[in-house]
Amino acid sequence: MDTGTTALKAAGTARRPWYRGASPAQWRAFGSAYIGWMLDIMDLMLFAMVIRYISVDLHFDKGVAGIIASLTLLATAFGGLFFGFLADRIGRTKSMILSILCYSIGTALCGFADSVTSLLIFRFLLGLGIGGEWSAGAALITETWPAEHRAKVMAWVQSAFAVGYAVAAIVAAVILPHFGWRWVFAFGLVPTVLAFWVRRHVEEPAIWREQRVRLTLGQTLGMLFGPYARSTIVGLAFTAAAMCGYWGLFTWIPAYLSTPVDQGGPGFDLMRSTTWIVIMQIGAAAGFVCFGYIADRIGCRKSFLLFFIVSAITVPLYVAIREPMLLLVFGPVVAFFGTGFYSGFAPTFAEMFPTQVRATAQGFIYNTGRAASALAPAAVGLLSRGENVSVALGATAGFFLLAALIVYFFLPESHGEALA
Repeated sequence: MDTGTTALKAAGTARRPWYRGASPAQWRAFGSAYIGWMLDIMDLMLFAMVIRYISVDLHFDKGVAGIIASLTLLATAFGGLFFGFLADRIGRTKSMILSILCYSIGTALCGFADSVTSLLIFRFLLGLGIGGEWSAGAALITETWPAEHRAKVMAWVQSAFAVGYAVAAIVAAVILPHFGWRWVFAFGLVPTVLAFWVRRHVEEPAIWREQRVRLTLGQTLGMLFGPYARSTIVGLAFTAAAMCGYWGLFTWIPAYLSTPVDQGGPGFDLMRSTTWIVIMQIGAAAGFVCFGYIADRIGCRKSFLLFFIVSAITVPLYVAIREPMLLLVFGPVVAFFGTGFYSGFAPTFAEMFPTQVRATAQGFIYNTGRAASALAPAAVGLLSRGENVSVALGATAGFFLLAALIVYFFLPESHGEALA
């Protein structure tokens, strides 16, 4: 086959919809990553849905609640490194199974917490598993699907984030009034069913199976902070800034919506808050998916800039709104840009690192960035003590602006390159 024919064939493949011609193995990888991501976000966000009720029973304030949320995010860094290394060492699917079991058990144990200390311990265990599941799932997807569709496929997987957030709100709304917050966490055991399915049906990517050398943890870290040090540092910097914006805002959105008007919030009841959150997550899901299509067209770097800059503008506008219907309409816009950028992390990191260290690099950067963002929920909680809660939430716009500056000056373009 000559060069011209090959080029025409490649162009035709790139124009074909991403779901056309996908193999059963690719669909199983997609399904496991999508459902795993949806359920781990559900488990993570159950705490945000019941903060007000736990704090009354265990006697802690908003500052302590923010610290608990932040410690959970900190734990994801250790989970991302540990399970990411396991994914490079023993396989993507095996690491995914172990991480799912870890976050499921951690969530269920939160229902048995009888003190702030025990709640912190159980949330830390939950965070370890959540950090690990993303590491394994991102590597599985980016190595299983073709380069020309990588951003779109990962965007669809990432959209499970919004579904998981919405499911957490629904679970809390259904279980909380009848059984209390402890039984809300019991629902977190549901993901264990997925772990057994993954074990039976999901294959390791061919590119991982073909690797003949498995690096030690020391060798892996040596590559991340040796020849790939610039990629690691730049990735960490803009990821941490963007996630500070996200977690500072969306950890407190449920509590903000139910905050009384005289304290700077809209004063919604449980059912109205749940409805507004679910509708907001429709915008988030659209943002995740659209980012992938935009990135495959103009590249991840320009897409990141677009989403970060618009987020920096829309967040202060959102928290200044007091009219319920305007909050309902504008909320999905904030969620579209304020969460959609997550779809760009995995494809960008996948192209920045080789297969031998890819899962560790993706997991370490993503989850260390998420751990650094642990400062944001705590800061918003502490700032809310002395300031209007809407002012504290509006300040998170500064993080999105910082992320845009880092991307503009330091991040190279990433646009569907073949993996090494």
